[in-house]
This record gives sequence, C-alpha cells and structure tokens, in this order.
Amino acid sequence: MSFFSRFKTDIGIDLGTANTLMYVKGEGIVVNEPTLVSVNTKTGKTVAFGREAQKMMGRTPAHIEVVRPLVDGVISDFLMTQEILKQYVDRVKHASLFRYIRSVVAVPTNITEVERKSVEDAVISSGVSAVYLLEEPTAAVFGAGLPVDEPTANMVVDIGGGTAEIAVISMGGVVVSKSLKVAGDRFDQNIIQFVRDEFKLAIGEVTAQRIKTTIGSALPRDEKTELSIAGRDLSSGLPREVIIKDAQVRIALIPLIKEIVESIRDTIEKTPPELTGDILAQGIYFSGGGSLLHGLPELIEKELGVHCMRVDDPLTCVVRGLGYAAERIDTMGHVFSASVKPIILE
Repeated sequence: MSFFSRFKTDIGIDLGTANTLMYVKGEGIVVNEPTLVSVNTKTGKTVAFGREAQKMMGRTPAHIEVVRPLVDGVISDFLMTQEILKQYVDRVKHASLFRYIRSVVAVPTNITEVERKSVEDAVISSGVSAVYLLEEPTAAVFGAGLPVDEPTANMVVDIGGGTAEIAVISMGGVVVSKSLKVAGDRFDQNIIQFVRDEFKLAIGEVTAQRIKTTIGSALPRDEKTELSIAGRDLSSGLPREVIIKDAQVRIALIPLIKEIVESIRDTIEKTPPELTGDILAQGIYFSGGGSLLHGLPELIEKELGVHCMRVDDPLTCVVRGLGYAAERIDTMGHVFSASVKPIILE
C-alpha cells in the first residue's frame, strides 16, 4: 500500500428512491438504509435518518415530517438528499480527517443534464472529492457478474422503488434503454387505491408495502394466501380490520406488470438483430427489490418466450456493481462517461 493510498477511499453509492446503499473498497457494503429523513419543521433540524425515520412514517405529530428526498429516481429535495449523503459519507471518514474520497454513483439511463448535475452537486457537497456516474443497468450487469466488455448482449431489467430501468448492454455500453416510472412505489400506490375502492378503507404506505411483500404476486401461488390489515374506515372514520386475499392484490398489480412487459417487448424490438439473438440465448436478468414480487420473471418469460431469471441478491445487485467499478476506478473510464448516447425509448 502506497503512502498516499492511506488517505484515499473509493466508494460506490446507490442513491435509490427507496433505499440508499454504500460500498467501500476493501470493506464491502457498509450502508443499507431507507432513503428517508425526518425533520422538525419548527426548528428545521433533522430528527432521524434511514430505518429510524422509517419507524416514524404515518406516526408523527404535525411538526415532524418524514421526507423522501428522491421521487421517481431523481432528486426532488436537494437539501435533504445532501443531509442523508453527508450522514453516510461521514461514516466512511472514520480513519482520517483528511481522507480523499472518490465515488461511483448510479443514475437512471434517461437522466437529464440538470438532474445529472444535481446528483453530482449533492454527492460533492456531502464530502466526496470526485464523482463518477454509472448508469444503473450497467452497474446491475457488473453486479450480476456478466461479461460487460464482450460484444454480446446482456439484457437487464432493474426494478427499484421509483423507476424500472430496462437496457441492453454490449461492449461496456448501453445500446438500447427505457426508463419507466413503474416500480415499487407505484405498486404500493395501486394497492392503497384498490383497498380504498374495494373495502372503503384508508391505509398507509407501510401497510401497502407489507401487503405487497407478504401476499403480492404476479402469478397465482400454489396455495391461496390472505392477510389481515387495519386502517381507517372512510365512512365512519373509525379503525376497522379487513381480510385481503392474494388474488385481490394481483388485480391491483396486473396493470403495472403489463406496462413493464410491454416496455421490455418494445426494448427488444428496437435491439439490433444480432444482439436480439444473444438475448434469446442468454435470457433476461432481473434485479432490484421490485423483481422479488412472486412470479414476476416467470410471468414475463411466459409472455415473451425468453428465459427470465433473477440475479443473486437482487436488492444489492446495483451497489455490488458500483463496488466492482469502484475497486477498478482508474481503469474503467470508458463506462463512466459515454459520448454517444444509447437509443432511449420514449
């Protein structure tokens, strides 16, 4: 180890709508927290971050607000994003007050220059010295251990909290991509609306997430399942408990799943023929928390006739890919900045 390397740290940051993960070179994943911050609106001071802020969702007095600073994969509240990043970057600076930090940060494929600058500024203002941006699908391919630099197609569908990133990658670059604002948050909102319409019951995000992860599915399960949930009766305003079945949750989610299927179909149709053959041979890889929905890859495989599979540990796939890039930051300039933009489907 050189003398100067003691004062330098390379990290990977997956700044997601739902969760923020951080990878430190030589250490692995050191942060895996919800992208949430609670703020005292009277004093303007932050109260809690991550899991501690998550515990407060829907349970705070009027002067405590739980903020999600990213919406649909992009920064909507710069100051709160900066606060979250500073909180986590400070954990990395434990060895030296003068540590030089370089960071590889994941961004959506369709990010605008303004949104890109916002990400860079937020990361720099948190205490990072240099920022390298890496598109989320490319990071997912790295995390899955696929051959990125070879002239063959790697198709990945990364379904996060705010967006679903669909891309075909070959020779270290994105050939065709599409970004959808259909992901975990939209799943939750559809469940909330379904419960409201079907049961005349108001529930919050936390309950909707519990429904999604416990009995949510894209295909029927081997055994029918149900879940008891509580909320506020819209007529009386009083607490009420109902039983929701997996088939009902599926009704709420199917319109969004169909949208994802059609977007994957559109992406394949715009892919060059030679790479399309590679996709048929190698299949489609799914990453991100949204891909954990029961039966989702199997349903898409049935609809498209292309083998679909989840990567190992979909929740951490992108940050592991960022970590891979961070470990080799000096030799991977070709994947951080592409002068030729991929085909982006509207």
